[in-house]
Amino acid sequence: MKVACLQIDIAFGDIETNIETASRALAEAMKEQPDVVVLPELWTTGYDLTRLDVLADENGEKSRALLSGWAKGYAVNLVGGSIAKRTETGVTNTMYVYNRAGELVSEYSKAHLFQLMDEHKYLEAGSSEHSFELENVPCAGFICYDIRFPEWLRAHTSKGAQVLFVVAEWPQPRLAHWRTLLQARAIENQCFVVACNRAGNDPANVFAGHSLVLDPWGEVVAEAGEAPELLVAELDFAKVPEVRRGIPVFADRRPDLYQ
Repeated sequence: MKVACLQIDIAFGDIETNIETASRALAEAMKEQPDVVVLPELWTTGYDLTRLDVLADENGEKSRALLSGWAKGYAVNLVGGSIAKRTETGVTNTMYVYNRAGELVSEYSKAHLFQLMDEHKYLEAGSSEHSFELENVPCAGFICYDIRFPEWLRAHTSKGAQVLFVVAEWPQPRLAHWRTLLQARAIENQCFVVACNRAGNDPANVFAGHSLVLDPWGEVVAEAGEAPELLVAELDFAKVPEVRRGIPVFADRRPDLYQ
């Protein structure tokens, strides 16, 4: 599986500009003929949280139509980062995944809200897991702060996920945490991690970039810098059973002790 991460700069609260930026980045990525393209977190609005009541997409309708059209038009699987979705009860930080036919494969709203950036004041947390398949490969998807909760990711890999897709707006001051946490999640779950972060800055934050693709040993397959960049990598899924046979973590687990 060839994956492409669109590490783009996101204009603060400027949906039209961000759609144009993502569209150009996607067109450039398709020159590499990827199987899966991944966008970052909140790529349509950025962290303009105080205006989400105005900016959020009603039931995600416009975002879903856009992502579906891109996936079908380019015949590519699309892990659509996340967008601000307005519901009857509030706004969620929601990821959509589409297959090559432009069909919705899965939907997930961020389960863990990051209080340090006031997400809990403006967003509602999701309450469902996020397992799905792309190209017959078991996958799971997460949003930014989720990676600080290893039990949440293990809940998905224990059910068979071989690749974890992570979308984020991770700040530059905690870059070391980003790299270390992702590497740990790859090693302990013995699977691939494909993590797409944003580049650039907003009025309150500078973002880290450094989108990463890690193999089941935790080795770096590909890593971006801090600037906007297209990151492309190949995933060889033969490595997953090889690593899991070599160190049989899943066979040796004692979940009866972990409750």
